[in-house]
Amino acid sequence: MPNYFLDNPDILFHFNTFDLKEVVAITEDDYTQSREFSYAPTQYEDAMGNYRKVLEVVGDLAGNFIAPRAAGVDHEGATFANGRVTYAEGTRKNLRQLSQADLMGMILPRKYGGLNFPFTIYMMTVEMLSRADASLMNIFGLQDIGDTIRKFGNEGQRMEFLPKISSGEHTGAMALTEPDAGSDLQAVKLHAYQNEQGAWFLRGMKRFITNGNAQVLLVLARSEPGTKDGRGLSLFVCHHDKTVKIRRIENKLGIHGSPTCELQFNDTPAQLVGSRRFGLIKYVLDLMYRARMGVSAQALGISQAAYEEALKYARERRQFGKAIADIPVISNMLIDMRVTLESNRSLFYSTTQCVDVKEKLEDKIEKMKGEGKSVAEETARLKHITKVANLLTPLSKYMLAECSNRITYDALQIHGGTGYMKEFHVEQLARDARITNIYEGTSQLQIVAASGGVINDVLGEMFEAKEKREYKGGLTRLANHLKEIRRLFLDSLKYVVDKKDTGFQDVAAKDLVEMYGSLYTGYLLLDEAEIEPRKVFIANRYIVTALAQARRNAEAIRGELFGDLLHASKILQ
Repeated sequence: MPNYFLDNPDILFHFNTFDLKEVVAITEDDYTQSREFSYAPTQYEDAMGNYRKVLEVVGDLAGNFIAPRAAGVDHEGATFANGRVTYAEGTRKNLRQLSQADLMGMILPRKYGGLNFPFTIYMMTVEMLSRADASLMNIFGLQDIGDTIRKFGNEGQRMEFLPKISSGEHTGAMALTEPDAGSDLQAVKLHAYQNEQGAWFLRGMKRFITNGNAQVLLVLARSEPGTKDGRGLSLFVCHHDKTVKIRRIENKLGIHGSPTCELQFNDTPAQLVGSRRFGLIKYVLDLMYRARMGVSAQALGISQAAYEEALKYARERRQFGKAIADIPVISNMLIDMRVTLESNRSLFYSTTQCVDVKEKLEDKIEKMKGEGKSVAEETARLKHITKVANLLTPLSKYMLAECSNRITYDALQIHGGTGYMKEFHVEQLARDARITNIYEGTSQLQIVAASGGVINDVLGEMFEAKEKREYKGGLTRLANHLKEIRRLFLDSLKYVVDKKDTGFQDVAAKDLVEMYGSLYTGYLLLDEAEIEPRKVFIANRYIVTALAQARRNAEAIRGELFGDLLHASKILQ
């Protein structure tokens, strides 16, 4: 009986090496919640034991129930008739089981029926479920809608919406995108207005809304007449009532189990979340942290599934008198897939822990302010960790989504012609992976989002400290490789900055971001190799390859290619 938690040694390694002491302590109010809730942990080890039990349950559900239904969900898909969306039968069963296991409110407080789990543990759940059926993430993973209401809504809104999200009776959706406002959310036009009594109503269109049939909708709308930028936008929550019309669902390449809807709001009653004008510049940006992490977990789960399919097929398929897994060009592909998969996981869970610390510090600071305590020290720390999270979140989304596309492509290639047939699961994985580097911000936008932190070298002090460390045995050579990548990056950065040309800086951003990302991930793997012998091979393969790529990145920045790119607009006219 497969268990996607217990059967995955790399997931177990990360779980066993998590350092969530501070995060859990803040989450549990220094373990005082156990006074009100008998099932709340009384110490860190108790909490981690609870998390492990739940992850084992998720691993069992994913491997033995959700994964076997994935092909049926993909074939049937979500359907639309008479203005109503119906999930595939397998999706309905999946959601029922997840609700029965009390998993639909993992990150919501116990007060509202949730499990009160850290974000990192929640993301590990999302990874495993995405491995089983990537489309399920687009419903299960929208618990963040509830968390946004918790953070920025009032107590009445929390009591109205969160308990039903926790129970699984309601799901959520974020209605942001419009026909003329895709990645550029400042262009949102959907109108929010008040009547004479001060009640809010919504009027307009939203498009490409994931799980747009949800009962709870977070809507970004223009509340300030005459404005045209993000400062005129506010965030609203509303029920999906008869005033919200689903005009259609999209006929997509993949992720068939998740309905993507076009919505029409016809004077829909709504409630303002937080303060006016902060919809985009504060609340949606905060929500995007989690949304991008959710897609990263989805990409990681798809990558794991594709690798498992390729490895199984390569061991079973015989050509030229032997298993194709024993053919060097095939075994080399499988090794690269494994190294990419594990290095991505290291980057991902480092990022989730960073986001966890950031968000828990925010909660701690608010609590301390309410108690009249000084928050100067915590605020200074929050400022730094926010800069790091602002870098690592888009970096993770970029690297994991791009790698997921490459891994599924290679997995299908290993299958040969059979992989192109519907009978083999790998073709679905290749289709599902393709959206991960498009939605919640394309890869190109992730590069833009990460480039500021890269150019400002926000991890510089960490890298300097790492360079001073002495690594044991053969790891010294790898540490020297990382020093070389750092030198290449700094030389390239100086070259770009000295030009004082923003156009050139924009063109060079991709290569700078990739060097920086490989440097950070390389140090994560180096640290892991010191405590886990199995990781030595992963670290070696990754860092040696990263050094070669960094040299190419540096050469590209100084090469003639960039001159051509800067003048590409003339060629394309």
